[in-house]
Amino acid sequence: MLLLFVDFLTNLDSGFRVLHYLTFRAILGVLTALTISFLIGPVMIRKLTRNKIGQSVREDGPQSHFSKSGTPTMGGAMILFAVAISTLLCADLTNRYIWVALLVTLAHGVIGFIDDYKKVLLGNSDGLSARAKLFWQSVVALSAANYLFYSAQIPAETLYIVPFFKTISLNFGWGYVLLTYFVIVGSSNAVNLTDGLDGLAIMPTVMIAAALAIFAYLSGHSNFAQYLAIPHLPKSGELVVFCAALVGSGLGFLWFNAYPAMVFMGDVGALALGAALGTVAVMVRQEIVLVIMGGIFVMETISVIIQVASYKTRKKRVFLMAPIHHHYELKGWPEPRIIVRFWIISVILVLIGLATLKLR
Repeated sequence: MLLLFVDFLTNLDSGFRVLHYLTFRAILGVLTALTISFLIGPVMIRKLTRNKIGQSVREDGPQSHFSKSGTPTMGGAMILFAVAISTLLCADLTNRYIWVALLVTLAHGVIGFIDDYKKVLLGNSDGLSARAKLFWQSVVALSAANYLFYSAQIPAETLYIVPFFKTISLNFGWGYVLLTYFVIVGSSNAVNLTDGLDGLAIMPTVMIAAALAIFAYLSGHSNFAQYLAIPHLPKSGELVVFCAALVGSGLGFLWFNAYPAMVFMGDVGALALGAALGTVAVMVRQEIVLVIMGGIFVMETISVIIQVASYKTRKKRVFLMAPIHHHYELKGWPEPRIIVRFWIISVILVLIGLATLKLR
């Protein structure tokens, strides 16, 4: 939206030409989203508290969590509002990548909102049923996947890129739709499972979004893409602005979500952020790199799968509790230690993901 005024402003003063630059708009996107989060955060927390929209705590969970009962939840709406406004202001709204990323994110936010609404306001502890949640996630993900597949303008947009190798790329044809579906839905649910401790999910999300912004910028620049032997995807660089909005809003939310949390994001935030990361990773053709950088999310998801499979087949639990961050809590680790150590692991994994740019 901001770009609509650039030409007019440039006629008044050539200095306004800087607003055209992608890097400047990305910085502006971070600051805009951060400012919005800081401004609406306290207001939202007060309203959530006044309306008693608070988190309920599982009785079979760690005892330390009982002190969190009643903490305002559904704070993820703050993130989505900041991301949407920042993106609409700073991005090129004629770019189809931007609309796919934004609409998939907001659609998953709506799904999460309905789930939270049923749990918190209607008193339905189950919320939206797992089957219904997966159905609507599938509708959104398949819609995005089909659009991206049939609107692809060059073959590189649908090729499956294998990191660490310069020449290995696979054409799955229509299988691209299925891959995209699994990445978006899987990423969405993985972040949701990880969101169980104060700040645990949001900081890895911020780091991965920042790394994906780098991939988007390099993929959208023909010279850099050629030098690094990654697919050149014209106009994908605009996703830098969207990723910047994720970073800014995530940091703004962390201000209120850091231990001890003043607000939780709820499914409205977790499902949306995971879908956002998955969608961007698909559009910049870095699905495997997303798995590497999001190793914490992968580990949390696998721990749940192992726990459920073990209990159903052997009637025994592998972990004291799943997802795995609860296992470490029950082993006696203080919550801040778990959070910071998981953050450190995320830093390492994100750096490994970025290293794939040169290790080819």
